[in-house]
Amino acid sequence: MEIGDQSPEKQFEGCKLCLVQVAGQEELVLSCCTPASDGMKVYTETEQVVKARKAELMRILAKHPHACLICAQKEGCTTEPCSTNVPLEERCCIQFGNCELERVAEYIGIREDTLRYLPQNLPVVEDEPLFLRDYNLCIGCTRCVRACQNLRGVGALGFVYRNGEVLVGTVAPTLVDSDCRFCGACVEVCPTGALRDIKLETARRETDLVPCRYACPAEVDVPTYVQLVSEGKFAEAAAVIREKLPLPNVLAHACSRPCESVCRRLKVNEAVAIRWLKRCAMENETETWKEKLKIAESSGKKVAIIGSGPAGLTAAYYLARLGHAVTIFEALPEPGGMMRYGVQEYRLPKEIVDKDIQRITNLGVTIETGVVFGEEFTFETLKEKGFDAVLVAVGLHASRRLNVEGADLDCVIGGLDFLRDHRLGKPLEVKGDVLVIGGGSVSLDVAMTALRIGASSVQAVCLEKPEEMPAFPWEIQQALEEGVKIHHSYGVKRILGKDGKASGVELIRCTSVFDQEGNFNPTYDERETKTMDTDMLFVAIGQTSNLPLSVADQLNISKTGLIEVKSPGMETSIPAVFACGDVTIGPGSIVEVVASGRAAAMSVDKRLGGTGSFEERFVEVEELDPWLGKMENFGRLQTVHMPCLSVEERRGGFSEVELGYDEKMAQEEASRCLRCDLRLCIQKAPEPPEKWLSLKEDVEAVQETEGVYQLLDENKEVICIKGTMNLKQELLQQQATNSTAEYFVFEEAKMFTMRESELLQQYIKRYGKMPPQNMEIEDDLY
Repeated sequence: MEIGDQSPEKQFEGCKLCLVQVAGQEELVLSCCTPASDGMKVYTETEQVVKARKAELMRILAKHPHACLICAQKEGCTTEPCSTNVPLEERCCIQFGNCELERVAEYIGIREDTLRYLPQNLPVVEDEPLFLRDYNLCIGCTRCVRACQNLRGVGALGFVYRNGEVLVGTVAPTLVDSDCRFCGACVEVCPTGALRDIKLETARRETDLVPCRYACPAEVDVPTYVQLVSEGKFAEAAAVIREKLPLPNVLAHACSRPCESVCRRLKVNEAVAIRWLKRCAMENETETWKEKLKIAESSGKKVAIIGSGPAGLTAAYYLARLGHAVTIFEALPEPGGMMRYGVQEYRLPKEIVDKDIQRITNLGVTIETGVVFGEEFTFETLKEKGFDAVLVAVGLHASRRLNVEGADLDCVIGGLDFLRDHRLGKPLEVKGDVLVIGGGSVSLDVAMTALRIGASSVQAVCLEKPEEMPAFPWEIQQALEEGVKIHHSYGVKRILGKDGKASGVELIRCTSVFDQEGNFNPTYDERETKTMDTDMLFVAIGQTSNLPLSVADQLNISKTGLIEVKSPGMETSIPAVFACGDVTIGPGSIVEVVASGRAAAMSVDKRLGGTGSFEERFVEVEELDPWLGKMENFGRLQTVHMPCLSVEERRGGFSEVELGYDEKMAQEEASRCLRCDLRLCIQKAPEPPEKWLSLKEDVEAVQETEGVYQLLDENKEVICIKGTMNLKQELLQQQATNSTAEYFVFEEAKMFTMRESELLQQYIKRYGKMPPQNMEIEDDLY
């Protein structure tokens, strides 16, 4: 609802429910707008104050749905269905049970002569990004306006007085037109359901509000480094990135960007280009972080790591930092695993991989290359050499085979084998028309590599529809730009041959890839087939382990070919032998594997007598400034384009396609961030005082009768709700045994089990989960 020009003559009178009496003044004053001064005497519970507050509450409720607040059956009620058949528009909203106005009303008291609510039929705006606005529930407190104007400096919301009523709304027809920054401050301070988040789970509040931080498997503090980039503090941003990433340069070029896929800006238009910002930060770092780099004293323990991919390197980094002597054993000529031999240089240049590896070897990590596990060394020989623990981090380097007729013909080539041989300097001669089977990242890398080294044309066939492809969207876009043609929803029925060589495929229409449970279980339409001719056929339908059979026999290998590890702990069936990375979780992105390597390092450290924990700060971040300021057309700002090589420039070479942001571009892109993390800094509004009792001092006054009690910790957070036959005896027992509880409140109730259930339902509705000690009771029972 657009409110147009605001009324400057009357400012922020609000809801008037905080009226108090000040000694020496005849009129009551609003505590929210009255500055405190030395010697001021304030009275909050006088007869005049109580009467005035009730009158103001009655005024508000006359124009706000409130039937549920005065219903005798409100405890534990979900409002739907209604046992007393109150019309839906007169019932409380979805916030019932977790509503600030509801709690204030309970404290002030609702007058019996409060008028029945008459529906206003005001707008309900549900088609704008992130937030829902229901003007029927607005009480005119103007908190949202103050948050938007005074706290954030945005001014997207305002209010006017019309016919003596406060009308709050946007200053232009829509939030985008009003230059809203979509920070959520208005929603955070709204005391009713007038402003609500769309799809926010109470139990996942922080995760849903700042999803980029929690979507990162490595737990990188994304909001902080994005803000630092926006301020031009690239060195500090790089230091924040290094706090969690031993391979920061690699991930600045080749991260799978899980943070971007959940960025709340997506709901407005396009996600913030977080990985591109990471790259600019790393390219402009000054290494001031090294001043705070600490390495623990030697533990005297030795760890062998088998595999030098991202998991093994990450584990080595942390184990070395924790004081252990680390040796990595690598079968291939150079370290890096799939980062070097799988991901191609047009995506991840080898100089970038070398740069991060050098940082790790500078810590004292030794890397032995060209040594094959199961041949040059075994678990037994490692133990004989004095290694106290072994970590298997070998990755999945073998291509899965198609189980169809013709799979053994010549010129049927595994995708991973092709990519690895190319990086080893043993490129296959590629010519003519090429067909690639598969819809993942490896498949598209095979296709684009084939184009670069001689293919006349490249086509890819996959089971999936475009939106189901496992490859990342930017990989698909790049492949299409470079001329790869993708055939969707087809599977291979058989491989056709001529003179012992693959010459084509017979395809069958795939009608669905996944079953109703979401499991991979393709179904086909036998009536729809087609054939495609090809000069070379590459198969990139998945990866598997190439562990020697002798090793596989020693370890607990699952049906999927992965090493099964204990959880938590990541230890295998062999004592002091751990495993991590793709060989335990299946094919994953680099950042997922980095997270696995870190977790494994902590488990190994704990096994060797360490704490199993590691946290560090390279940057002391200042307290967040709540001020955002107005930015014209903020909601329409598009992602800053990443400069790239033209398609013509890419042909015949492996130069990196993305050229990177300059500093100005990075700051411009970072300024698109919604600053969702600022919302978590808004303090919760003070609520009406609760009459909590001290568990140490006040139990003796409780009667020995049936009832329900609630226990609270030192922060006055509810930790347990329980009904009992004898309140006093139960509370005395809690007093003697419960070290966490500091306060309690109780109510006598003959039907104490019913009342316990009602209070638990209220708690769950408000917090999305059971009280902590109630969850412990459930765990003990089940």
